[in-house]
Amino acid sequence: MTRLPGIESPERVVCHVDVDCFYAACERLREPELEGEPLVVGMGYEPGETHGAVATASYEAREHGVESAMAISEALERLPRRGGADPVGPSGFYRPVDMAFYESVSEDVRPVLSTAGETVRNVSIDEAYLDLGDIEWAAAGSFGRSLKREIEADAGVVASVGIAPDMTTAKLASDAEKPDGLVVVDPESVRSFLAPIPVEELHGVGPVTASELRSMGFETAGEIASGPESVFVDAFGERGRDLYAQARGEDDRAVEPKGEPKSLSSESAFTDAAGTRERKEAKVRDLATEVTTRASAKDALYRTIGIKVVTPPFDVHTRSRSLSGPVDDPELVERTALGLLSEFADEPVRKLGVRLSNLSFDDREQATISEWDSHGRGGDSRLDRRRRVERGQATLSRFE
Repeated sequence: MTRLPGIESPERVVCHVDVDCFYAACERLREPELEGEPLVVGMGYEPGETHGAVATASYEAREHGVESAMAISEALERLPRRGGADPVGPSGFYRPVDMAFYESVSEDVRPVLSTAGETVRNVSIDEAYLDLGDIEWAAAGSFGRSLKREIEADAGVVASVGIAPDMTTAKLASDAEKPDGLVVVDPESVRSFLAPIPVEELHGVGPVTASELRSMGFETAGEIASGPESVFVDAFGERGRDLYAQARGEDDRAVEPKGEPKSLSSESAFTDAAGTRERKEAKVRDLATEVTTRASAKDALYRTIGIKVVTPPFDVHTRSRSLSGPVDDPELVERTALGLLSEFADEPVRKLGVRLSNLSFDDREQATISEWDSHGRGGDSRLDRRRRVERGQATLSRFE
């Protein structure tokens, strides 16, 4: 197997996961009737208003010229709002950003990624890199298909996946066949895959840089890769050196987490709406064991223990209790999680999760059980985040 310059090992396998039109996908999750319809999600936008900017436009909306960062007023000119007086020609649906709800869907994706990759780097609410370890290239396609299925099954959203020997190429691969794409680029195929990619699709190349590159006679990554590096360094400084390396698939960055995690969680869905107390309690015990084992492996202490309960159709409830100080106590986690679950003893449940938050990685002075008994039980912080069509009911409980 030929070793490419800048790549540590020909066996290195990096996966980039990007959920397609994430905000729009979340809105469709709770409003299935929006599936296949032009949909615009706006920042600073209120229903019926014309102010704000486009955060996400579905692919159907993009067909009418609506793009991210466009003013809502301009988007409405290109794609009038559905409802009220029937507009002449195409129309679409508009929804305001509901970040708390989107965070809750992201929480459903991240445990899948944590299980799939040896190392995971979450770079945004809808995007992550995975180091796949020593997986064989021949199995990369099967892995990608399985990962996509698990994300859709657990979170209800569709992701595009790119797998390549480096982070830059993996990201370009995940973009290559959106939506619902899967592209595997093995080490021998990196240069041929990159060659036809337009310069504006390379990372860090905006309209101004793309125009300069074209004026220099470079239209594609392949043309950049074939030129002398000094041309790009002279024109763009160190940024030109990075651009040249990117076009050649030379990226030796390791997939590393962004700082210490702020919370850890384990979640699992039922194949049907589980109604018996025994099944729910057994699931919570398993999840508590799994998440505390992960916390111990990371030398993490935790001050808040919580559960997540998803009831039909997609109502998300979270309950938590905070301790007076950080602990590493699996038995306490199980006992607390079961106590929080008792509120839902008689309700059908689609999914359960156990979460540890307010993590500490350097404070090994733990709170005692007696301290928690005297101070912690009164601090029941309840957050009910319901996935409903009605607006304004969601509140933020960030999972990072």
